[in-house]
Amino acid sequence: MPYGYTGNILHVDLSFKKHWIEHLPENFYRTYWGGKALALYYMLKEMKPHTDPLSPDNLLIFAPSVITGTPAPAIPRYTVCAKSPLTGAEGEAEAGGWWGPELKKASFDAIIIKGSSKTPVYLWIKDGKVEIKDAAHLWGKDTGETQKIIKNELADDKIRIAQIGPAGENLVRFANIVNELKHFNGRNGLGAVMGSKKLKAIAVRGTKPIELYNKERVSQITKEITKRVMDNPLSRGLRELGTPAVVRGFYEAGCLPSYNWTTGYFKEGENLTAETYNKTILKGTKGCYACPIRCKRVVEINEPELKVDPAYGGPEYETIASLGSLCGISDLKYIAKANELLKTPLMDKSLGLNIILDE
Repeated sequence: MPYGYTGNILHVDLSFKKHWIEHLPENFYRTYWGGKALALYYMLKEMKPHTDPLSPDNLLIFAPSVITGTPAPAIPRYTVCAKSPLTGAEGEAEAGGWWGPELKKASFDAIIIKGSSKTPVYLWIKDGKVEIKDAAHLWGKDTGETQKIIKNELADDKIRIAQIGPAGENLVRFANIVNELKHFNGRNGLGAVMGSKKLKAIAVRGTKPIELYNKERVSQITKEITKRVMDNPLSRGLRELGTPAVVRGFYEAGCLPSYNWTTGYFKEGENLTAETYNKTILKGTKGCYACPIRCKRVVEINEPELKVDPAYGGPEYETIASLGSLCGISDLKYIAKANELLKTPLMDKSLGLNIILDE
């Protein structure tokens, strides 16, 4: 087996509550490296044309890259692919965080899910072992409640959980998938596909290191790349200000989407900048697996009538526009609260808001 892979693809048929492991040869990986390439191969091979995106015949595929889970810096991402209920075409969405690396360390290069359970379930994957567990008690619960219950139920706080919220359960066509409450597979309504399969969550725990051809050389390259990344002023700016750093540029250029797209000028734009963010609502920062940048914002607000839980992270640049200037709101505290309220049911904050405003 090529280094960087496990050689194992997990197949799950929820209609029949069964699963099996496919062992792939080296020449497959030399053609389809992982991630989107691997996912699209299986979609084209195993899914019939004209498949209804919300039918049991749609495939839902989770696939990390070849580098995910190694010490390589700033590359912890994985792709989710399915036929999109929003567009009717191939839909994909990436996410960072820790879930993708955990899946690789649990001995799988991808999960391919088909069928639909009659009752809510979740997958429990640990070091190559797989269980399909009842999730009736989780259905209808928000993301924070679900994560807490699963971790308590499985008695392991190091479990990484990808899940849907009530939006996905109710087949909202712009529902998202999230891992660790703050890393999103957004766009294309993949949360609705997961909901159509009655799959509430995928909990993963992996303790097996990924085999590397030359650990010493990988370690050396990792140090070199990490230094180059952190010597770059863009990386340092992202570490200090996060993605909200771009808000100032849009605001000063007069192209910050405002008042339901009627203008690009927002008079109170200074209140939405990353500098103001850092001074007012920022509690700290967090990073994804093996990433030195740590761009994720963590917000906590403890006002009596306005509490924001730091477990949900904080608003990113697009959220600041969609929940802020587009709505004529210039107070980051209220934007942060709205951000949390949309994260718990897991609706796409940009598309969902545009639909609401158009209505």
